[in-house]
Amino acid sequence: MVKSVMLVAMVWMVCTSGVCRAQYNNWTTSGTMSSTTNYQTDTSYYETDTTYYKNRFTVKRYFNALAHKDTMNVSNMFFGAMILPGTGQIYNKQSWKLPIVYGALGGCIGGAVVSNMKWKKDGSENAKDLRDAFVIGAIGAYWGQLLDATASYKSYEPHLPARASLYSALLPGLGQAYNGDYWHIPLYYAGFAISGYCWGFNQKQYKRYKKMYQDAYKGEYTGNLTQENILWYRDQYRRNRDYSVVATLMIYVLNIIDANVFAHFKDFDVSDDISFNVRPTLVQPEIVGKGCFTLNNASLQSTKPGVQMCITF
Repeated sequence: MVKSVMLVAMVWMVCTSGVCRAQYNNWTTSGTMSSTTNYQTDTSYYETDTTYYKNRFTVKRYFNALAHKDTMNVSNMFFGAMILPGTGQIYNKQSWKLPIVYGALGGCIGGAVVSNMKWKKDGSENAKDLRDAFVIGAIGAYWGQLLDATASYKSYEPHLPARASLYSALLPGLGQAYNGDYWHIPLYYAGFAISGYCWGFNQKQYKRYKKMYQDAYKGEYTGNLTQENILWYRDQYRRNRDYSVVATLMIYVLNIIDANVFAHFKDFDVSDDISFNVRPTLVQPEIVGKGCFTLNNASLQSTKPGVQMCITF
């Protein structure tokens, strides 16, 4: 039980770390096409000609942000809270939550250690069950502080794609609910249910044929199948189980990508105003200045008649 929970937790941490890194990389691209996820909350941009640059986010800047001397986007805050639980609450100016976070984590971890020692000492099943409960409680407390930090993050932007991605990484379907795409949620959970059922069924059959193969090898098997047939069935169900695990992970990753992509769609203009206009106009020369294109040809620096085309979609 504990091994399964720890395996799921490790896979989740790897996936969410990838999300944080992908969101962080969006900020390192220069030019006007760089992501505007948390543009309003990060004041470290400066302008040189027509290109925007951002200083590389460092550990020093992270701790300056925790001291409220700098800012950071939600992905950096989330990644930091994964390493140092409770720092998300510090950045969000909700330090009063720290006793709750550390009390829950410390209590559950301490309880798990004591229960495990008691189980090893006298083999008590109650102590083993209590240990498992404490481990699940510690994982729940860790997960809860990440969700709370993400939800409490303040931004001038009304809708953050990074927050949607992190929501879906923490709880599949939550990012879709954040985007208002509620009809996506049943589709993903149906996929999880199908892949989970296949996972469990194939795992059960794999263990069954594994036991039969061990009995056949020892000469204790009394069934009608040959040892080669039993081995084939065992390998087949193991392969199907592995495919089910891969399918489950793919659905999980797709749910994160879906949340991020549809969150970006929130900024699109989807009005019914579709028009195309052509009208005469006077073409003005570009004003020479910072961030503007300079016309070097003197003959092009006077006003000229022209045609203006305007497309609205």
